[in-house]
Order: sequence, then structure tokens, then C-alpha cells
Amino acid sequence: MPTLCAIDIGSNAMRLAIGFMDHNRKLHVVEDLREPVRLGLDVFTKGSISKETTRRSIEAFQRFKEVIEQHHVLKVRAVATSALRESQNRDAFIKKIQQATGIELKTITAEEEALLVYLAVSKKIPLDFKTAMLVDIGGGSVEITLARNGKILATESFQMGAVRLLQVLERQKYGEKKFNLMVQEYVEAARKRFNQKLAGEKIDLCVGTGGNLDALLLLKEQLLHKKDASNVTRPELETILKRVRKYSYDDRVTKLGLRPDRADVIIPAATALLQILEVSHSNRVYIPNVGVKEGLLIDMVSELLTGAPPLHHDEVMTSVRRTGEKYSYDEAHAETVSRLSLELFDMTRKLHRLDDGNKLLLEAAARLHDIGQFVNYAAHHKHSYYLIKASSLIGLQPGQVELIANIARYHRKAMPKATHENYRILQPREKVLVSKLSALLRVADAMDHDHSGKVQGMRVEYKRPHFLVKMVGQGDLLLERWALLKKCDLFEKVFKVKFGVKS
Repeated sequence: MPTLCAIDIGSNAMRLAIGFMDHNRKLHVVEDLREPVRLGLDVFTKGSISKETTRRSIEAFQRFKEVIEQHHVLKVRAVATSALRESQNRDAFIKKIQQATGIELKTITAEEEALLVYLAVSKKIPLDFKTAMLVDIGGGSVEITLARNGKILATESFQMGAVRLLQVLERQKYGEKKFNLMVQEYVEAARKRFNQKLAGEKIDLCVGTGGNLDALLLLKEQLLHKKDASNVTRPELETILKRVRKYSYDDRVTKLGLRPDRADVIIPAATALLQILEVSHSNRVYIPNVGVKEGLLIDMVSELLTGAPPLHHDEVMTSVRRTGEKYSYDEAHAETVSRLSLELFDMTRKLHRLDDGNKLLLEAAARLHDIGQFVNYAAHHKHSYYLIKASSLIGLQPGQVELIANIARYHRKAMPKATHENYRILQPREKVLVSKLSALLRVADAMDHDHSGKVQGMRVEYKRPHFLVKMVGQGDLLLERWALLKKCDLFEKVFKVKFGVKS
């Protein structure tokens, strides 16, 4: 198996992992490096990355590049999370890194970050037949992911990472005792949101990731003299936190052996974790010593084996269903339109020439095309666009969510037009894709015009320029045939056919 490299640019440090996966799909990391460059120190106080931090970042990337070349790495993926996402000079920073090292750096959303962590955790800890809560405490944010039976249910990002907390609270210039109290009060402010996301879920398993949590395992052994290096109980965490607070910053470095860039953030991180455990009624957190970079490696291996980016179909569709439920969608109609859309997609592959990645976009759009009715039935296709665009759909990139929103937008009424801002901003290739998939969605939606689920399937005949559809289902299907002929205009325009319905 070729050697791959993953780089994770966090708010507190930059990390590199080089590894490969054996024939049993077990990941082997052969190089694990960390550069203590704290982007969050600049971004969370000044809004942008300073020249000095940029210089240090370039030097760190240059050291990474040397290691990459030594290992003859086939492919590199570098991603950045909270701090760089929020930086005002993000694009300039990314450009300088690429110019200096040739390494392309991309920011990822909180949802993408949570999925990568989930992939890494699932390789170390069995998540099937459990309701699990994954807590990733970074420098800039805390991602909480709920999973049931090995599938992600939801994820939420909270802007209360350890470095961010440190910067917010240090600006107050309080002493250590007041500082600790302020950290606790700041974290407790997020209790309502935690409770809303948990929504009564009973947590069977809590898993924690991030460098600060890895450090807690070492502190457990050092301060409590316990060598179980896999988990920390809530009482143990309370004791560790109480004891660490007694040490000054310098003593945390010299006596506890914490790195300088860990010694100052360990208390905010541990306090945040303790609050999360209390809210979720969890008594123990398992710490598998993995994170974003390991998830990246797993994702890269999957892409290498299949020749295409992983689709993460189950995660996407679980998230889509949760979004539909949030807006009280007609689940039976959504299921019918989705099924018919996918059937039509497969039957017309020679016409549209799209791949399975595009098929996933159609499936998601078909499920969510009517959620705009939650706002108002009139112009609900437009409301669907805005609701989908604002949704956190796990397993999808922002550009993919934009495409899904556009496909749903055109399931009825006006065809895509250059005067529509949402369509105008798309790239030419994306405009073609939206038009093709919207055309398929319109036809599938017409087949369930009255939400009765009468149409069970279809047969199609294509002999240029004629495209004929025969629906199979209950009754005479007169209403469905009328709706099909009324909504086939976009299909005819996009695929340059004469649409007909066979009785």
C-alpha cells in the first residue's frame, strides 16, 4: 500500500501523520510530528494571522515537506480547522504556504472535521449497537457528535475551544482563582445547547479526542498513579483538575512535564470536558489517542482503493433525514420521490452521463425538496433552497450542500435562469449538473403529485428524439400522467428530447 501523508492545522498546533493501511485495513502510522504554532493566539484576539506567526507556519511546513520527501509519500492532504476558518487573512496565508512549499492547504467545516474524527475513532473503538457521544476538544472549538449503531446522528460545534477560552478569559486579567471560576461559568453557558442536542438520548459511551485529552491520560498516571491508559472517570477528572489548579504555569511545565503550549490550556480543556460529562450524565470518557489526521489517512486510503472520493452515503442520508424531521417533512412522499429519482437516474445514465457522487446529491435533494413548506407553501421551493443551504449536512462539503439546495430549488416553477443569483454564482459545470438533476427530480416529483404513493416504478424507452415513460402502479394514474406532461419541460430542454407518457 502506498505511503500517504495527512496534515492537520489546528488552533493550538500543526500536526503531521504519515502512514499506510495494510491488507487487513489496519492503519499503520510511521511518522507523527507536531509543531507548536498557535494560530488561535492571533485569530481569537486580533482576527487575523500575524506576519511572525505566518513566518513560523511556513518554517513548520518546510520541515513537514522534508519529512514527506524522506518517506517518498504518494499523496498529501492538508486541512485546517477553527482558527484558519475564521481568520480574516485566510486566503493570503494559504497562498503563502503553497508558494513556499507546494503543499495545498484547505479549510474544512466543523461537520467535515467531526466526520474525520468519527472515522478515526470508529477504527479504534467499536461503535455498533451503542449510542455514543464523541467529544473533540480543540484549540478553537469543541465538536460534539452523536452516533447510534455506528451511524452519525448529528454534530454540533461550540466556539469554546481551549485556546479560545484562554484568550477570552485572559483579557479580563483575573488571577488564577477567578480565572478558573470564569472558565467554569463560560462553559456552563453552553449547557442549554448541549441538552438540546442530546434531546434525551441516553449515552452508552463517551469518547474524547484532542491533544488536551491525550495529556489527561498522562496526568492520570502521574497524579493518581493509575496506569489504565484508555479512559478517565468523572471523579478522576475532578481530582486531576483540582490538583493541576494548584500548580503554577511554570510548575506545570517543570514538575508535571507538560509542554509550554499545553500547560496554559489544560485547565480550560479539562473544565469544558467535565461540564460536558455532567450534562450528558456520562461517568467515563474513553480516549483513543486519534484525531483529524488519522481520519484523513483513512479517507485517503478509501479514495485510493476506489479511485473516487468516499461518498459517506450512510452519514449523509442520516443527516438528511434528521434535517427533514426538523422541518416536519412528509417522509413518505420524500421516500417515494427519492426512490423514483434514483430509479430514473439509473435508467437515464446514457443521457446524463453522471457518476454516483452526483446520484447522492440527487438523493439528498429529493429527500429535502419540500422542506420549505415549513416556512410557507407559497414559493416553498425557494424556502427549501435557503433551509438546505443553512443546514449542517454531515459528510458533505459546503459546495455540495449548495448544489443540493439548488437542485431542490428547481423541483417546481421556473427553470434555472442566469438572472437567479443562486444559479448565477455557480460554475458552468455546476450549472449543467443542477439543470440535469433538477430535470430528473421534477419528473420524479410529478409521479407522486398528490403524495399518494401510487406509482411503484417505471419503464422508459429512448429512441432519439423521443423519450417515453410508462408508469407502473395502482389505478389509472391519470393525475400522475397529467402532472408528468406538465413538468417535463426542463427534462426536454436539458436532454433535447421529446417527452411522452405511455398509457
